[in-house]
Amino acid sequence: MTKALRRAVASALTTCLALALAACGGGRDYTVPKEACGVELNAGVLDPFFFDGENLEIVGDSLIETGKNTRGHCEIRVDGKKAIYLRVAKVDKIYDPMDQLEAFRFTNRKKMKDLPFAGLGALGDATSMVSTGCAGPKADYLSVLVTVNGQVGDVAERRKNIEAFTVDFVPKVKKELGCTT
Repeated sequence: MTKALRRAVASALTTCLALALAACGGGRDYTVPKEACGVELNAGVLDPFFFDGENLEIVGDSLIETGKNTRGHCEIRVDGKKAIYLRVAKVDKIYDPMDQLEAFRFTNRKKMKDLPFAGLGALGDATSMVSTGCAGPKADYLSVLVTVNGQVGDVAERRKNIEAFTVDFVPKVKKELGCTT
């Protein structure tokens, strides 16, 4: 094979590969929300939980305006698949996420240390749970559960991202509920 023919074949193969990859689509045909479930969200810490897809859907309750309900649930989905699930429960005491009764929620559960607010936290491969005081007009204590799609990304990176989202999200929920502690 001549040098010119090898170059032509390599160029043709590169072009075919590029066209094939472009035809596969991919990417996001949606934007990461800046607000959902009644709470302002930080798109920067939320972004790692989203994956390629066409449609973003928010399903569930406002986590803040739950009326008589003591908990609100909200899920953000991409093309029908869970990206992130959020639950905020108004409770009468602090529930320790490291308690054996909460173990079923986690894979590889570890205690969250050095939270930037008073409370107890636990982190797993696809879940975090925080219990914190509120002392506000709508609740005395809060239990916040965050669950993400456990099939997306590297586990160590996902855990880091879940913790970053949780420590950003919980103070926003407390502010929206008028918590004083």
